[in-house]
Amino acid sequence: MPYHLFHGILIHSRGPSELVILESALIVINPDGKITNLIEHAPSNDIPDIISSLNIPLSAPRIEYYLTRTQFLIPGFIDTHNHAPQWAQRGLGQSLHILDWLERVTFPNEARFADPAHARRVYSSCVEGFLRQGVTTASYYGSLHAEATNILADICLAKGQRALVGKCNMNRNAPDYYRDSSVEASLKEAESCIAHVRKIDPEGKLLKYVITPRFAISCEPALLEGLGALAAANPDLPIQTHFNEAEQEMVFTKELFPQFKGSEADLYEHYGLLNDRSILAHCCHMSEYETQRIKDLECGVAHCPISNMTVGGGFMAAPIREFLQRGVTKIGLGTDSGGGFSSSILDAMRQALVASNAKEVMSKGKDKGLDIPELFYLATLGGARVCGLDDRIGNFEVGKEFDALIIDASAPGGIMTVLQDDDSTRTMFDKFIMTGDDRNIKEVYVRGQSVKVQ
Repeated sequence: MPYHLFHGILIHSRGPSELVILESALIVINPDGKITNLIEHAPSNDIPDIISSLNIPLSAPRIEYYLTRTQFLIPGFIDTHNHAPQWAQRGLGQSLHILDWLERVTFPNEARFADPAHARRVYSSCVEGFLRQGVTTASYYGSLHAEATNILADICLAKGQRALVGKCNMNRNAPDYYRDSSVEASLKEAESCIAHVRKIDPEGKLLKYVITPRFAISCEPALLEGLGALAAANPDLPIQTHFNEAEQEMVFTKELFPQFKGSEADLYEHYGLLNDRSILAHCCHMSEYETQRIKDLECGVAHCPISNMTVGGGFMAAPIREFLQRGVTKIGLGTDSGGGFSSSILDAMRQALVASNAKEVMSKGKDKGLDIPELFYLATLGGARVCGLDDRIGNFEVGKEFDALIIDASAPGGIMTVLQDDDSTRTMFDKFIMTGDDRNIKEVYVRGQSVKVQ
Protein backbone atom coordinates (compact mmCIF):
# COMPACT_ATOMS: atom_id res chain seq x y z
CA MET A 1 0.00 0.00 0.00
CA PRO A 2 1.34 3.48 -0.80
CA TYR A 3 1.69 6.39 1.57
CA HIS A 4 -1.44 8.53 1.71
CA LEU A 5 -1.31 12.27 2.29
CA PHE A 6 -4.41 14.37 2.93
CA HIS A 7 -4.45 18.16 2.96
CA GLY A 8 -7.40 20.29 4.02
CA ILE A 9 -9.82 20.65 6.90
CA LEU A 10 -9.41 18.07 9.65
CA ILE A 11 -11.76 17.76 12.63
CA HIS A 12 -11.37 15.42 15.59
CA SER A 13 -11.85 15.19 19.35
CA ARG A 14 -9.41 15.09 22.23
CA GLY A 15 -12.06 14.78 24.95
CA PRO A 16 -15.75 15.29 25.73
CA SER A 17 -15.52 19.06 25.23
CA GLU A 18 -12.30 19.28 23.18
CA LEU A 19 -13.33 19.63 19.56
CA VAL A 20 -10.29 20.35 17.38
CA ILE A 21 -10.79 22.06 14.01
CA LEU A 22 -7.71 22.40 11.83
CA GLU A 23 -8.37 24.58 8.81
CA SER A 24 -5.32 23.62 6.76
CA ALA A 25 -3.75 20.42 8.04
CA LEU A 26 -1.56 17.79 6.44
CA ILE A 27 -1.84 14.20 7.65
CA VAL A 28 0.39 11.36 6.48
CA ILE A 29 -0.49 7.65 6.62
CA ASN A 30 2.16 5.02 6.05
CA PRO A 31 1.70 1.72 4.15
CA ASP A 32 0.71 -0.01 7.42
CA GLY A 33 -2.25 2.34 7.82
CA LYS A 34 -0.75 4.32 10.70
CA ILE A 35 -0.58 8.08 11.08
CA THR A 36 3.08 9.14 10.94
CA ASN A 37 2.69 12.91 10.73
CA LEU A 38 0.09 15.54 11.52
CA ILE A 39 1.06 19.06 10.60
CA GLU A 40 -1.68 21.18 12.08
CA HIS A 41 -0.89 24.32 10.09
CA ALA A 42 0.18 23.58 6.53
CA PRO A 43 -0.60 26.47 4.14
CA SER A 44 -1.16 25.35 0.55
CA ASN A 45 1.83 27.28 -0.75
CA ASP A 46 4.13 25.47 1.67
CA ILE A 47 2.95 21.93 0.89
CA PRO A 48 5.80 20.96 -1.51
CA ASP A 49 8.45 22.04 1.01
CA ILE A 50 6.63 20.38 3.91
CA ILE A 51 6.28 17.09 2.04
CA SER A 52 9.94 17.11 1.02
CA SER A 53 10.91 17.55 4.67
CA LEU A 54 8.95 14.50 5.81
CA ASN A 55 10.56 11.15 6.44
CA ILE A 56 9.03 9.48 3.38
CA PRO A 57 11.41 7.34 1.30
CA LEU A 58 11.95 8.90 -2.13
CA SER A 59 11.18 5.58 -3.83
CA ALA A 60 7.95 4.98 -1.89
CA PRO A 61 4.73 5.36 -3.88
CA ARG A 62 2.32 7.91 -2.48
CA ILE A 63 -1.12 9.29 -3.16
CA GLU A 64 -1.95 12.90 -2.34
CA TYR A 65 -5.51 14.10 -1.67
CA TYR A 66 -6.39 17.77 -1.64
CA LEU A 67 -9.78 18.37 -0.06
CA THR A 68 -12.02 21.13 -1.39
CA ARG A 69 -13.36 23.96 0.76
CA THR A 70 -16.59 22.00 1.40
CA GLN A 71 -14.86 18.74 2.32
CA PHE A 72 -13.33 17.72 5.62
CA LEU A 73 -11.80 14.71 7.31
CA ILE A 74 -13.17 13.20 10.55
CA PRO A 75 -12.48 9.93 12.42
CA GLY A 76 -14.66 6.94 11.59
CA PHE A 77 -17.82 6.44 13.59
CA ILE A 78 -17.89 3.74 16.28
CA ASP A 79 -21.05 1.77 17.07
CA THR A 80 -20.60 0.39 20.58
CA HIS A 81 -23.80 -1.68 20.71
CA ASN A 82 -25.33 -3.47 17.77
CA HIS A 83 -27.26 -6.68 17.25
CA ALA A 84 -26.18 -7.79 13.79
CA PRO A 85 -29.02 -10.36 13.38
CA GLN A 86 -31.55 -7.59 13.90
CA TRP A 87 -30.47 -5.76 10.74
CA ALA A 88 -33.45 -7.32 8.95
CA GLN A 89 -36.00 -6.40 11.64
CA ARG A 90 -35.25 -2.69 12.09
CA GLY A 91 -38.38 -0.67 12.67
CA LEU A 92 -40.50 -3.63 13.80
CA GLY A 93 -42.16 -3.97 17.18
CA GLN A 94 -42.04 -0.32 18.16
CA SER A 95 -43.91 0.51 21.40
CA LEU A 96 -43.77 -3.09 22.64
CA HIS A 97 -42.22 -3.42 26.07
CA ILE A 98 -38.74 -4.88 25.96
CA LEU A 99 -39.50 -8.47 27.04
CA ASP A 100 -42.60 -8.64 24.81
CA TRP A 101 -40.55 -7.26 21.92
CA LEU A 102 -37.96 -9.99 22.42
CA GLU A 103 -40.57 -12.76 22.49
CA ARG A 104 -42.73 -11.57 19.59
CA VAL A 105 -40.23 -10.01 17.20
CA THR A 106 -36.60 -10.61 18.05
CA PHE A 107 -36.29 -14.25 19.07
CA PRO A 108 -38.20 -15.55 16.01
CA ASN A 109 -36.02 -13.39 13.76
CA GLU A 110 -32.73 -14.38 15.38
CA ALA A 111 -33.66 -18.07 15.27
CA ARG A 112 -33.45 -17.89 11.47
CA PHE A 113 -29.67 -17.56 11.74
CA ALA A 114 -29.44 -21.30 12.27
CA ASP A 115 -29.38 -21.25 8.46
CA PRO A 116 -25.85 -20.29 7.33
CA ALA A 117 -27.11 -19.04 3.98
CA HIS A 118 -29.52 -16.66 5.72
CA ALA A 119 -26.73 -15.48 8.03
CA ARG A 120 -24.38 -14.85 5.12
CA ARG A 121 -27.00 -12.88 3.21
CA VAL A 122 -28.11 -10.67 6.10
CA TYR A 123 -24.67 -10.11 7.57
CA SER A 124 -23.22 -9.07 4.20
CA SER A 125 -25.96 -6.47 3.89
CA CYS A 126 -25.44 -5.40 7.51
CA VAL A 127 -21.69 -4.82 7.32
CA GLU A 128 -21.93 -3.09 3.95
CA GLY A 129 -24.75 -0.91 5.26
CA PHE A 130 -22.76 0.23 8.27
CA LEU A 131 -19.63 0.92 6.25
CA ARG A 132 -21.71 2.98 3.85
CA GLN A 133 -22.83 5.07 6.84
CA GLY A 134 -19.29 5.59 8.09
CA VAL A 135 -19.25 3.00 10.89
CA THR A 136 -15.65 1.86 10.77
CA THR A 137 -15.87 -0.05 14.07
CA ALA A 138 -18.82 -1.98 15.51
CA SER A 139 -19.34 -4.06 18.62
CA TYR A 140 -21.65 -6.81 17.39
CA TYR A 141 -23.88 -9.26 19.22
CA GLY A 142 -24.38 -12.27 17.00
CA SER A 143 -27.19 -14.78 17.37
CA LEU A 144 -26.71 -17.79 19.65
CA HIS A 145 -25.42 -19.83 16.69
CA ALA A 146 -21.66 -20.37 16.59
CA GLU A 147 -21.54 -20.98 12.84
CA ALA A 148 -23.45 -17.80 12.06
CA THR A 149 -21.23 -15.82 14.46
CA ASN A 150 -18.15 -17.11 12.66
CA ILE A 151 -19.72 -16.07 9.35
CA LEU A 152 -20.21 -12.55 10.75
CA ALA A 153 -16.52 -12.41 11.73
CA ASP A 154 -15.50 -13.67 8.28
CA ILE A 155 -17.57 -10.97 6.58
CA CYS A 156 -16.24 -8.15 8.76
CA LEU A 157 -12.69 -9.21 7.95
CA ALA A 158 -13.36 -9.62 4.23
CA LYS A 159 -15.06 -6.23 3.92
CA GLY A 160 -12.49 -4.47 6.08
CA GLN A 161 -14.61 -3.38 9.03
CA ARG A 162 -13.04 -3.27 12.47
CA ALA A 163 -15.29 -5.27 14.80
CA LEU A 164 -15.86 -6.91 18.13
CA VAL A 165 -17.92 -10.03 17.45
CA GLY A 166 -19.62 -12.22 20.04
CA LYS A 167 -21.95 -15.20 20.09
CA CYS A 168 -24.95 -14.53 22.33
CA ASN A 169 -24.88 -16.84 25.34
CA MET A 170 -28.40 -17.55 26.57
CA ASN A 171 -29.85 -20.74 28.03
CA ARG A 172 -33.09 -19.72 29.75
CA ASN A 173 -36.12 -17.42 29.55
CA ALA A 174 -36.26 -17.75 25.80
CA PRO A 175 -38.32 -20.06 23.60
CA ASP A 176 -37.24 -23.70 23.41
CA TYR A 177 -36.34 -23.16 19.77
CA TYR A 178 -33.98 -20.31 20.64
CA ARG A 179 -31.76 -21.05 23.59
CA ASP A 180 -28.48 -22.87 24.20
CA SER A 181 -29.12 -26.50 25.02
CA SER A 182 -26.95 -26.45 28.16
CA VAL A 183 -24.37 -24.44 30.04
CA GLU A 184 -21.63 -26.71 28.72
CA ALA A 185 -22.77 -26.37 25.10
CA SER A 186 -23.05 -22.60 25.39
CA LEU A 187 -19.51 -22.24 26.75
CA LYS A 188 -18.06 -24.71 24.27
CA GLU A 189 -19.53 -22.79 21.35
CA ALA A 190 -18.18 -19.49 22.71
CA GLU A 191 -14.74 -21.06 22.96
CA SER A 192 -14.98 -22.31 19.39
CA CYS A 193 -15.84 -18.80 18.20
CA ILE A 194 -12.89 -17.35 20.11
CA ALA A 195 -10.63 -19.84 18.37
CA HIS A 196 -12.12 -18.99 14.98
CA VAL A 197 -11.60 -15.24 15.36
CA ARG A 198 -8.01 -15.78 16.49
CA LYS A 199 -7.39 -18.09 13.56
CA ILE A 200 -8.66 -15.75 10.83
CA ASP A 201 -7.06 -12.61 12.35
CA PRO A 202 -4.23 -13.87 14.56
CA GLU A 203 -2.71 -10.41 15.09
CA GLY A 204 -6.08 -8.85 15.90
CA LYS A 205 -5.64 -6.21 13.23
CA LEU A 206 -9.39 -5.85 12.75
CA LEU A 207 -11.22 -8.40 14.87
CA LYS A 208 -11.64 -9.34 18.51
CA TYR A 209 -14.05 -11.75 20.06
CA VAL A 210 -16.25 -10.19 22.73
CA ILE A 211 -17.69 -12.33 25.56
CA THR A 212 -21.45 -11.83 25.27
CA PRO A 213 -23.96 -12.93 27.91
CA ARG A 214 -27.15 -11.52 26.40
CA PHE A 215 -28.25 -10.36 29.83
CA ALA A 216 -28.64 -11.95 33.24
CA ILE A 217 -32.27 -12.87 32.56
CA SER A 218 -31.27 -15.25 29.79
CA CYS A 219 -28.36 -16.88 31.64
CA GLU A 220 -28.45 -19.39 34.46
CA PRO A 221 -26.01 -18.61 37.29
CA ALA A 222 -23.76 -21.45 36.16
CA LEU A 223 -23.53 -19.93 32.69
CA LEU A 224 -22.64 -16.52 34.08
CA GLU A 225 -20.03 -18.18 36.26
CA GLY A 226 -18.58 -20.00 33.25
CA LEU A 227 -18.45 -16.82 31.19
CA GLY A 228 -16.72 -15.04 34.06
CA ALA A 229 -14.12 -17.80 34.13
CA LEU A 230 -13.73 -17.44 30.36
CA ALA A 231 -13.17 -13.70 30.79
CA ALA A 232 -10.55 -14.33 33.49
CA ALA A 233 -8.74 -16.83 31.27
CA ASN A 234 -8.75 -14.41 28.33
CA PRO A 235 -7.80 -10.98 29.70
CA ASP A 236 -7.41 -9.58 26.19
CA LEU A 237 -11.10 -10.03 25.39
CA PRO A 238 -13.79 -7.40 26.01
CA ILE A 239 -17.15 -8.24 27.57
CA GLN A 240 -20.57 -6.92 26.58
CA THR A 241 -24.06 -7.19 28.02
CA HIS A 242 -27.23 -5.20 28.66
CA PHE A 243 -27.35 -3.21 31.87
CA ASN A 244 -30.29 -1.50 33.59
CA GLU A 245 -32.05 -1.05 30.28
CA ALA A 246 -35.73 -0.96 31.21
CA GLU A 247 -37.81 -1.26 34.35
CA GLN A 248 -39.52 -4.43 33.12
CA GLU A 249 -36.13 -6.07 32.60
CA MET A 250 -34.78 -4.80 35.93
CA VAL A 251 -37.75 -6.13 37.92
CA PHE A 252 -37.37 -9.58 36.36
CA THR A 253 -33.62 -9.59 37.01
CA LYS A 254 -34.24 -8.80 40.69
CA GLU A 255 -36.71 -11.69 40.91
CA LEU A 256 -34.15 -14.09 39.42
CA PHE A 257 -31.22 -12.85 41.51
CA PRO A 258 -32.71 -11.58 44.79
CA GLN A 259 -29.38 -11.89 46.60
CA PHE A 260 -28.10 -8.77 44.79
CA LYS A 261 -31.06 -6.63 45.91
CA GLY A 262 -31.61 -5.10 42.49
CA SER A 263 -28.00 -4.13 41.81
CA GLU A 264 -26.95 -5.32 38.38
CA ALA A 265 -23.50 -3.91 39.13
CA ASP A 266 -23.09 -6.29 42.05
CA LEU A 267 -24.57 -9.14 40.02
CA TYR A 268 -22.17 -8.87 37.09
CA GLU A 269 -19.21 -8.09 39.32
CA HIS A 270 -19.94 -11.21 41.38
CA TYR A 271 -19.67 -13.34 38.24
CA GLY A 272 -16.45 -11.67 37.03
CA LEU A 273 -18.13 -9.79 34.19
CA LEU A 274 -17.77 -6.20 35.38
CA ASN A 275 -14.40 -4.53 34.87
CA ASP A 276 -12.54 -2.13 32.60
CA ARG A 277 -13.24 -4.40 29.61
CA SER A 278 -17.03 -4.29 30.08
CA ILE A 279 -19.30 -2.60 27.53
CA LEU A 280 -22.60 -1.94 29.28
CA ALA A 281 -25.45 -1.24 26.90
CA HIS A 282 -28.12 1.32 27.87
CA CYS A 283 -27.55 2.13 31.59
CA CYS A 284 -30.86 4.01 31.63
CA HIS A 285 -31.95 3.65 35.25
CA MET A 286 -28.91 4.07 37.46
CA SER A 287 -28.62 4.32 41.22
CA GLU A 288 -25.92 6.54 42.67
CA TYR A 289 -24.17 3.41 43.92
CA GLU A 290 -24.12 1.77 40.49
CA THR A 291 -22.92 4.93 38.76
CA GLN A 292 -20.02 5.11 41.21
CA ARG A 293 -19.30 1.42 40.75
CA ILE A 294 -19.00 1.59 36.97
CA LYS A 295 -16.77 4.66 37.38
CA ASP A 296 -14.51 2.92 39.89
CA LEU A 297 -14.25 -0.18 37.70
CA GLU A 298 -13.76 1.91 34.53
CA CYS A 299 -16.60 0.23 32.64
CA GLY A 300 -17.75 1.54 29.28
CA VAL A 301 -21.28 2.79 28.63
CA ALA A 302 -22.96 2.21 25.26
CA HIS A 303 -25.65 4.90 25.00
CA CYS A 304 -28.48 3.85 22.66
CA PRO A 305 -30.93 6.78 22.60
CA ILE A 306 -32.91 5.74 19.54
CA SER A 307 -33.94 2.30 20.76
CA ASN A 308 -34.32 3.57 24.34
CA MET A 309 -37.00 6.01 23.23
CA THR A 310 -38.81 3.89 20.63
CA VAL A 311 -39.12 0.42 22.15
CA GLY A 312 -41.81 0.86 24.79
CA GLY A 313 -41.51 0.79 28.52
CA GLY A 314 -41.36 4.41 29.48
CA PHE A 315 -38.81 7.15 28.93
CA MET A 316 -35.53 5.24 28.84
CA ALA A 317 -32.53 7.50 28.35
CA ALA A 318 -29.20 7.18 30.07
CA PRO A 319 -28.16 10.11 32.29
CA ILE A 320 -25.18 11.06 30.13
CA ARG A 321 -24.67 14.53 31.60
CA GLU A 322 -24.65 13.07 35.10
CA PHE A 323 -22.12 10.45 34.00
CA LEU A 324 -19.83 13.12 32.57
CA GLN A 325 -20.16 15.30 35.67
CA ARG A 326 -19.15 12.35 37.83
CA GLY A 327 -16.12 11.50 35.73
CA VAL A 328 -17.55 8.62 33.70
CA THR A 329 -16.10 9.43 30.27
CA LYS A 330 -15.92 5.98 28.72
CA ILE A 331 -19.20 6.60 26.89
CA GLY A 332 -20.03 5.88 23.27
CA LEU A 333 -23.07 5.60 21.05
CA GLY A 334 -24.86 2.46 19.92
CA THR A 335 -27.47 2.17 17.21
CA ASP A 336 -28.92 -1.05 18.70
CA SER A 337 -30.53 -1.04 15.31
CA GLY A 338 -33.16 -3.74 15.78
CA GLY A 339 -34.67 -1.86 18.68
CA GLY A 340 -34.88 1.47 16.90
CA PHE A 341 -35.75 3.05 13.60
CA SER A 342 -32.26 3.91 12.37
CA SER A 343 -28.85 2.31 11.94
CA SER A 344 -27.18 5.71 11.57
CA ILE A 345 -24.71 7.04 14.12
CA LEU A 346 -25.63 10.52 12.89
CA ASP A 347 -29.21 9.80 13.94
CA ALA A 348 -27.95 8.43 17.25
CA MET A 349 -26.12 11.72 17.86
CA ARG A 350 -29.28 13.70 17.14
CA GLN A 351 -31.44 11.51 19.35
CA ALA A 352 -28.84 11.76 22.11
CA LEU A 353 -29.27 15.52 21.90
CA VAL A 354 -33.06 15.19 22.16
CA ALA A 355 -32.78 12.81 25.12
CA SER A 356 -30.36 15.10 26.92
CA ASN A 357 -32.62 18.10 26.43
CA ALA A 358 -35.48 16.10 27.94
CA LYS A 359 -33.23 15.14 30.86
CA GLU A 360 -32.45 18.83 31.39
CA VAL A 361 -36.17 19.56 31.76
CA MET A 362 -36.71 16.54 34.01
CA SER A 363 -33.82 17.59 36.26
CA LYS A 364 -35.10 21.19 36.39
CA GLY A 365 -31.94 22.43 34.72
CA LYS A 366 -29.41 20.51 36.80
CA ASP A 367 -28.32 18.18 33.98
CA LYS A 368 -27.68 20.39 30.99
CA GLY A 369 -28.29 19.08 27.49
CA LEU A 370 -25.36 17.83 25.41
CA ASP A 371 -23.72 20.01 22.78
CA ILE A 372 -22.37 19.03 19.36
CA PRO A 373 -18.71 18.60 20.43
CA GLU A 374 -19.89 16.18 23.13
CA LEU A 375 -22.05 14.25 20.67
CA PHE A 376 -19.12 14.00 18.27
CA TYR A 377 -16.90 12.73 21.10
CA LEU A 378 -19.41 9.97 21.88
CA ALA A 379 -19.45 8.93 18.22
CA THR A 380 -15.66 8.79 17.86
CA LEU A 381 -13.09 8.91 20.66
CA GLY A 382 -15.62 8.05 23.38
CA GLY A 383 -16.67 4.96 21.45
CA ALA A 384 -13.04 3.96 21.00
CA ARG A 385 -12.52 4.19 24.75
CA VAL A 386 -15.61 2.06 25.39
CA CYS A 387 -14.31 -0.64 23.03
CA GLY A 388 -10.81 -0.55 24.51
CA LEU A 389 -9.38 0.69 21.23
CA ASP A 390 -8.50 4.30 22.01
CA ASP A 391 -4.78 3.50 21.80
CA ARG A 392 -5.38 2.64 18.14
CA ILE A 393 -8.31 4.71 16.85
CA GLY A 394 -10.79 7.47 17.76
CA ASN A 395 -8.90 10.56 16.62
CA PHE A 396 -5.93 11.58 14.52
CA GLU A 397 -3.10 11.39 17.02
CA VAL A 398 0.24 10.39 15.51
CA GLY A 399 0.82 6.67 15.95
CA LYS A 400 -2.85 5.72 15.72
CA GLU A 401 -4.39 3.84 12.81
CA PHE A 402 -6.18 5.82 10.13
CA ASP A 403 -9.90 5.08 10.44
CA ALA A 404 -11.49 8.09 8.81
CA LEU A 405 -14.27 9.58 6.72
CA ILE A 406 -14.09 12.20 4.01
CA ILE A 407 -17.21 14.34 4.35
CA ASP A 408 -18.48 16.28 1.35
CA ALA A 409 -20.85 18.96 2.59
CA SER A 410 -21.86 19.82 -0.99
CA ALA A 411 -22.54 16.28 -2.17
CA PRO A 412 -25.15 16.22 -4.95
CA GLY A 413 -28.54 14.72 -4.22
CA GLY A 414 -28.30 15.07 -0.45
CA ILE A 415 -30.60 16.87 1.95
CA MET A 416 -28.00 18.45 4.21
CA THR A 417 -28.67 22.09 5.03
CA VAL A 418 -27.41 24.21 2.15
CA LEU A 419 -24.08 25.95 2.70
CA GLN A 420 -23.81 29.72 2.55
CA ASP A 421 -20.76 31.56 1.23
CA ASP A 422 -20.00 33.01 4.63
CA ASP A 423 -20.41 29.77 6.59
CA SER A 424 -17.47 29.05 8.87
CA THR A 425 -15.95 25.57 9.06
CA ARG A 426 -17.67 25.07 12.41
CA THR A 427 -21.03 26.00 10.86
CA MET A 428 -20.45 23.54 8.01
CA PHE A 429 -19.54 20.83 10.53
CA ASP A 430 -22.64 21.53 12.64
CA LYS A 431 -24.87 21.37 9.56
CA PHE A 432 -23.43 17.97 8.66
CA ILE A 433 -23.87 16.56 12.16
CA MET A 434 -27.47 17.74 12.43
CA THR A 435 -28.73 17.30 8.84
CA GLY A 436 -26.26 15.25 6.79
CA ASP A 437 -26.54 11.59 5.85
CA ASP A 438 -24.60 8.82 4.13
CA ARG A 439 -24.68 10.72 0.83
CA ASN A 440 -22.29 13.22 2.39
CA ILE A 441 -19.81 10.47 3.30
CA LYS A 442 -17.59 10.49 0.24
CA GLU A 443 -15.02 7.96 1.41
CA VAL A 444 -14.48 5.55 4.31
CA TYR A 445 -11.08 4.29 5.46
CA VAL A 446 -10.11 1.56 7.93
CA ARG A 447 -6.40 1.16 8.65
CA GLY A 448 -5.73 3.40 5.68
CA GLN A 449 -7.69 1.22 3.25
CA SER A 450 -10.75 2.41 1.36
CA VAL A 451 -13.69 0.23 2.41
CA LYS A 452 -16.87 2.09 1.44
CA VAL A 453 -19.29 0.07 -0.66
CA GLN A 454 -20.81 2.31 -3.32
